[in-house]
Amino acid sequence: MVTKKNNKSKAAKKKKTIDEVEDKNIPKLKSEYVNQVVPEMMKEFSFTNKLRTPIVEKVVVNIGLGEALSSSNVIEAAKNDLQLITGQRPIEKKAKKSVANFKLREGQVIGLSVTLRSKNMWYFLDRLLNIALPRVRDFRGVSKKSFDGNGNYSLGLSEQVMFPEIDYNEIDKLRGLQINIVTTTYNDSESKKLLELLGMPFEDIN
Repeated sequence: MVTKKNNKSKAAKKKKTIDEVEDKNIPKLKSEYVNQVVPEMMKEFSFTNKLRTPIVEKVVVNIGLGEALSSSNVIEAAKNDLQLITGQRPIEKKAKKSVANFKLREGQVIGLSVTLRSKNMWYFLDRLLNIALPRVRDFRGVSKKSFDGNGNYSLGLSEQVMFPEIDYNEIDKLRGLQINIVTTTYNDSESKKLLELLGMPFEDIN
């Protein structure tokens, strides 16, 4: 009889084999990870096994909808924007309890979320790093201080029109996004190097 081990370590839970990405017809950024990022990471951190190399596990894209409390049309408009940007239908995040001071009712939609994995994740990251961020006016790079201490990175964007899928003339309003990049390492320095090698344009503070 096979039983599950209950004493898996933190590292074991986040372990992801690189063999999963070594297949044909993979996204361009994923291919760069396998062929360029992995060897560089192994050299930088003296990894003796490529399976030790961190990888992006998932990307979560969120939109807060505080304005939905006063307008019923906001939710569908935001859903359309987020679906165009990510290629996936968003799920609704609802209030768990009522708050009278904010006129918030339990079960009311207060946000939207999409979790990207596999090919959709890599396609999104490629467009984010190489198309969307460079379109930001007076862009000087993203903050190096937005790691959470567990190898994950958060990025806030002020408007959705930086993505080419969004037509400025068809949106109801400018709307911000929160992007959380989850990696398989709990080490911020490893995560930062991984994102740098993938093309994340961190700001030069020197």
